[in-house]
Amino acid sequence: MPVDPFEVFHILFQTYGPQHWWPGETPFEIIVGAVLTQNTAWNNVSRAIANLKEAHLLALDALHAAEADTVLPLISPSGFYHVKYRRLKALLGYLNCPGAWEYLQTAPVEEARAQLLAIHGIGPETADSILLYAFDRPTFVVDAYTRRLFARLGEDWMEKAPYEAVRRYFMERLPLDIPLYNEFHALIVVHGKVHCRKRPNCQGCPLAHDCAAQRASALCV
Repeated sequence: MPVDPFEVFHILFQTYGPQHWWPGETPFEIIVGAVLTQNTAWNNVSRAIANLKEAHLLALDALHAAEADTVLPLISPSGFYHVKYRRLKALLGYLNCPGAWEYLQTAPVEEARAQLLAIHGIGPETADSILLYAFDRPTFVVDAYTRRLFARLGEDWMEKAPYEAVRRYFMERLPLDIPLYNEFHALIVVHGKVHCRKRPNCQGCPLAHDCAAQRASALCV
């Protein structure tokens, strides 16, 4: 029987405690990190962020004005850096338009989200990460950890479902609460790294009693 996502949140919160996400000192740093972390481990992104800080480029005006030859070596640790540079440049161009920043802060969430999704290279996970973590807007971030965890908890359809269907599932079942969305996404990620891996580590898992992978114990290590 599928598990209640609110119950999952409470179990994870009691297990791991508050995560204090996103790992960024300013909203702009969070925005840049959300683009650079596409298909990349955060350790690599953090090196790229550190490079931009050291070069005094982690500000909208400075990074938008910087030449490609300057930026590309700095963000190279994040991988696929030519692609990410083009995506970042497109996003910076939008954010540099008069009123864009304020629009993302104040427009209805779905309208602000549509603006971000219209920018080259900004997919739904990146858009939701930017809105939730940089602008404190109530939107649920779905990632591979989310799909894997809830598929194992009984929502098998999530593994291959469209992003929007998975996002809607959570937003229809959870209150529109920014701290809750923030913590839940972060807790799912940490749980995915500790227990709910591709090959699950079921030993000591706080969700084991609800988990299909635990019942099929041959999957677990």
